[in-house]
Parts: sequence; C-alpha cells; structure tokens
Amino acid sequence: MLTFTGRGRATTCDGVTRRDFLQAGTLGALGFGLPHWFAARAAGAVRPGIDDRACIMIFNLGAPSSMDLWDMKPDAPAEVRGPFRPIATASPAIQVSEILPRHAAIADKFSLVRSVHHGGAAVHDAGWQMMQTGRLFAGGVNTPHVGSVVSYLRGRKTDLPPFVVLPELMGRGGGNLPNGQAGGFLGKAQDPFALNADPSKPGFRVPDLLPPETIGTVRLDRRRKIRALVDDAVSTFEASEDASLLDGNFQSAFRLMTSAQARDAFDLSKEPASVRDRYGMTRFGQCCLLARRLVESGVRFVTINTFLTVFDEITWDIHGSKPFTSIEGMRDIVCPLYDRAYSALIEDLSGRGMLDTTLVCNLAEFGRTPRVNPAGGRDHWPNCFTVGFAGGGVQGGRVVGASDPIGAVPADRPVEPADIAATIFHSLGLDLEAKLPGPAGRPFPLVDFGHREIRELF
Repeated sequence: MLTFTGRGRATTCDGVTRRDFLQAGTLGALGFGLPHWFAARAAGAVRPGIDDRACIMIFNLGAPSSMDLWDMKPDAPAEVRGPFRPIATASPAIQVSEILPRHAAIADKFSLVRSVHHGGAAVHDAGWQMMQTGRLFAGGVNTPHVGSVVSYLRGRKTDLPPFVVLPELMGRGGGNLPNGQAGGFLGKAQDPFALNADPSKPGFRVPDLLPPETIGTVRLDRRRKIRALVDDAVSTFEASEDASLLDGNFQSAFRLMTSAQARDAFDLSKEPASVRDRYGMTRFGQCCLLARRLVESGVRFVTINTFLTVFDEITWDIHGSKPFTSIEGMRDIVCPLYDRAYSALIEDLSGRGMLDTTLVCNLAEFGRTPRVNPAGGRDHWPNCFTVGFAGGGVQGGRVVGASDPIGAVPADRPVEPADIAATIFHSLGLDLEAKLPGPAGRPFPLVDFGHREIRELF
C-alpha cells in the first residue's frame, strides 16, 4: 500500500486495499468505461437496443435441498421425500414446499429448472465457481464471474460500479479453490465492488463511500492530482501493474466516492419503514432491498450471497449435525427469512415495472442427497438440483426439465452450468458467439461450444 499523509511523504508496503484507495490512488473492481462498451458493441458482442437490462443473482451459498423445497417427491419412500409436504401455488405447473408459503403466492412470476447438474467435485467452492462462471477452474485459467463479463462488455451506466456483490465476497468453502467471484482473466478491473457491510445494522454505512480518516474534506479534492504525487514520491511505482490502473480507476473511484447519486442509492434510510420490514430486517432481506435500489440507480449486475460461508453460521448446508444446519433449522430459520425477502423482491420489482428488464436468478453450488442421512440431514449432491429464474424476459409459472423419481439424476432436459451462464448473458443482451480477450491474448468464447440459453424459459 502507498499512504500519502502530506506533501512528498510516502510509505510503501505490500498490497493495495480498496478501503485505502484514495490514499494509494487506485481502486479496482469498478469496471471499464464507455470506450470499452463501444468497442464491444462495434465487435458485435452487445446486441443494440437492449441496454436497460440488469441481473440480480441470488447465490444460495450452502446449497438448498431441492427435495425439500422445489422438487418434492411426495410418493417416494420416507427417507427420500423428507418431512415436508408440497402445496399448490399461483401456477398450475408448480408445487413448492409448505415451508415456502410466500413463494407459492408468486409462483406465476418465477420459473424452475429442475434438471441442473455438473461434474465438479462435491465441494462448495468448486460448485460456486462453476455456477457463477460456467466453467471449472482448470489449466490455470480462472474464468471471470458472469457479472465481470457484463462489466467488461457493457461498462458502467452511472456513477455506480457496473457489478456489485452484497453483502461481501464469499468466504472459504473447504476446497481451497477460487470461488468464482472475481474478474478472472479479464483482470482486477472487472472484480466486483463488494459492500463489506451489513445493511440490516443500525447506522449502516458503506465504507468505500467514505474518505479515509487521514484525509480531511479540503484535502480530499487534492487527491484528483494524486498521480503527480506518485510520480514525485515513488517513481518506481510507475512501472508496476497497479500503476497501470491509476488513470481510469482513480477517476472512477473518485467519482463514486464523491457522487450524490451513489450515496443515495446505498442509503436505505430513504426507504419507508414498512418497505424495509416487508423485506425483513435481516442481512439477506436488506441486501435484497439494496439490490433493487442499486438496479434502479443503474447497476447492471448485483450478486447477493445469501450466506458468507458454510462454517460457523446457519446456512442451507443441512448435513443435520453440528456445526452444520439441521432440516429443522432450515425450516425454522433459513426458509422464513429467505421466503420473505425473495417474495418481497419479486413483488417490488413487478410493482415498480422493473421485473421485465431485471433478471432474478436463484443459483446454488449443487443440491442435496436424495436420501436423508443418519443425522437427519442431506449431504452434497451435484448430480441433480433446481435453480430458479424470474424477470428479464423469462416467462413465469413454468417448469423446465425433471429429475428421476427420487431426485437423483436428470430425467429430462439436462442443464449444465454453461447453460445457466448462457441464459444470463442472453437475458442481458450479449451475443453468445462473442469472444473475450483470454489468457495470453487468445480469443476466449463467452460460453463453450454447444451451450445455449434455456430457450423454454423465454
């Protein structure tokens, strides 16, 4: 990090953190600007006339049990069907679990894909990576998050960054693998802007919209000239990779930090108490509300991590025994907060006329085992699981694909992570035949050959 506390004074150490940006004069994770978007459009990567689209990706970290929620098997043996019963919904084609009553009321607005599977290891971070990038980390190639691709090809629309993660990046998953929430081979400039705060807490503020404590109000404006200070104080810094980010990213970061529009978008106090309560005063609930506000203000892609890690907190990871969650914990803690916030988000987007242009996708790293384990939970199962889509051109009330009678494998219309990525790109108006600048400058396909959007959804 470089810390400038006065004229001609600098201290160096390893690394540059985003929180210290205005001290160091650099901030990644804010995306490319209009020149990159125009170049991408000229190359045919972006379909014209569809620039109003956005995506909210809800990533259900820990992996929900499809068998207990969205793909129930009431006629299967007890050890398969589990303790819950299905209920009718607003869509004749969809039944959901009795522990998701608010989902049932809005089932005409979302659709389910019940035949997702992947060949990655049954460890959390392998699934996180595959489902958020469309590919498994292999051969040293770290594929960018789909939001990073959108950031690179479309750029920012307003003072806000094009790609935001709420409330913060995923923690560890036990497999020591990249979690997929980064710019990958597109570079640090396409990393997401992470909130790094809990919007449900009293006095919630966004750390990166505040100037560092060592910089006063008057001195903040002086940071526009930070490059000259870097040139004078640390000439060798100019040759570094970080320095190459200074020009565009410094201006982007300064623009974000001094933007009234950005402060307003993140200010949940502007929402009526009744609206905040409708989403639920939980971390996930307020993240869903904040995602709606960010999309309204021009953010193109928001990822909400339902939970931050599978360790040390109640999550979808229902192995049944401590330190993991039990099926009862899912019923009593996880599902109520999730059911409330998700239904509020979909209804709110619909009521504001935003659902047609905002894709909301509910993803997870894998599903859970068809049979309940001896501890009364379900274990990891990447062979078949369910994901959901709403808005962004998706027709609600549909079911695509099917699992076999015990939910073990796809029985109809198998879907892979690359198809999920293609579906998101399609909704956002990207050309699936486009190429990205890959490792060593080689063209890299947006999605692998043979994979397309899930057409039945549209």
